[in-house]
Amino acid sequence: MQETKQNKVARLLQKELAEIFQSQTRQMRGVLVSVTRVRISPDLSICTAYLSIFPSEKSKELLENITANSKTVRYELGQRVRNQLRIIPELRFFIDDSLDYSEHIDDLLKNS
Repeated sequence: MQETKQNKVARLLQKELAEIFQSQTRQMRGVLVSVTRVRISPDLSICTAYLSIFPSEKSKELLENITANSKTVRYELGQRVRNQLRIIPELRFFIDDSLDYSEHIDDLLKNS
């Protein structure tokens, strides 16, 4: 039962975080931030979000900026989900580089 609740909360947080990043990056032309995966701890207190950032050259800089402003993102997330969640989880952000990794593997396979 607990795992089902974790999955529901994770999907809710992924959707809301994606909307937050979409609205924040709208002013930045040519930048796309998408939330690829969200993991939540069993006690629902820590949310780990994996972000895919395009273009990947700016990913490190944008991740640092997002991490520095995580309190603002958490506040906005709290405003959006305050009727569904009692506790707003602490946010941790990581870069999801699985697409870059798969491109690298494809390039290696093509060249060999």
